[in-house]
Amino acid sequence: MSQLETGEPVADHELPRGDPARPVTIAYIAKSAGVSVPTVSKVINGRSGVSADTRARVEALISQYGYRKSAQRTNMMELVFDRLEHLWGAEIIRGVEQVAREHRVGVVLTEFGPQRDQTNHWIDDAVARRPDCVVTVAQLSNEERDQLRAKGIPFVVFDPTVELPDDVPFVGATSWNGGRSAARHLLKLGHRRIAMVSGPDHVLCCRARQDGYRSAMEGAGLTVDAGHVVRAELTREGGHTAALGLLGRPERPTAIFASNDLQALGVYQAAREMDLRIPHDLSVVGFDDLPIAALVDPPLTTVRQPLTEMAVAATELALALGRGEKTSEAGFELATTLTVRESTAPPTDRRGQR
Repeated sequence: MSQLETGEPVADHELPRGDPARPVTIAYIAKSAGVSVPTVSKVINGRSGVSADTRARVEALISQYGYRKSAQRTNMMELVFDRLEHLWGAEIIRGVEQVAREHRVGVVLTEFGPQRDQTNHWIDDAVARRPDCVVTVAQLSNEERDQLRAKGIPFVVFDPTVELPDDVPFVGATSWNGGRSAARHLLKLGHRRIAMVSGPDHVLCCRARQDGYRSAMEGAGLTVDAGHVVRAELTREGGHTAALGLLGRPERPTAIFASNDLQALGVYQAAREMDLRIPHDLSVVGFDDLPIAALVDPPLTTVRQPLTEMAVAATELALALGRGEKTSEAGFELATTLTVRESTAPPTDRRGQR
């Protein structure tokens, strides 16, 4: 026997089994779960007042029966960040806002901040707002993705940092090609002691950039010295600390490729502290091509990751999914290109000549 929250018992054999010819109703979900219609409504609309076990049971049935609320577009989407600290995020916002204006869609910006574990309620808040779709720069857990699916809210992952299931839509960039082009540029200038400040090992794009760098080095017949690859956080401070270690080696590198522009700024700082001139004594290449890359002295050679264009593509894809349109691809990558400026030059010999 099952029992509704109103107290009315329902025999198991009386529970409806579903009819493919008719859409599933809230009442059907409620009776199947052994709860009241208002309880199912609370779960669907992300409201509180439902126990965790009951919520999980109802959501499982919603997913099983494919229940969807009648389409009521809100003309609003959600953009989700872990942290919004640097110009990198501003480039993404620019692309999202550009598409949102064209489609007359509002944008809600959500930031987890440093205390992400305390902000898991963001999905409940998002469901209550009923966005047409979500573009998430933050990397969602399996549970968070399942919660969005259960609510019928499509989402697109921006520049994934971890391997995703095949059915998760994403927009990324060709990080491997970018890493290879950076190293090849330095090799063509004549550098052979090329070091890399890589990012955290768990970040997918950083591993791809490092693999591209390694491929170019090996393609030139060079063995990558283990001491010439240093992992650091994707910050100026991380790049600074890593560069100090690299430049303090007996056979210091003549060039450093950094996983992003912020790390490259840290390399600049370390070089100045060691009285090394860029590019006379040290060539530097970054990754991203943030606006600041053209403003530093000397202007930074960097791999351009088309962040704004990626954000435009991710937003267009998310809005299409929100309209119920079918897409030919779950995800795709936009091409990176090398932007050569004044931070790279041929290496000099011990007499200071190129």
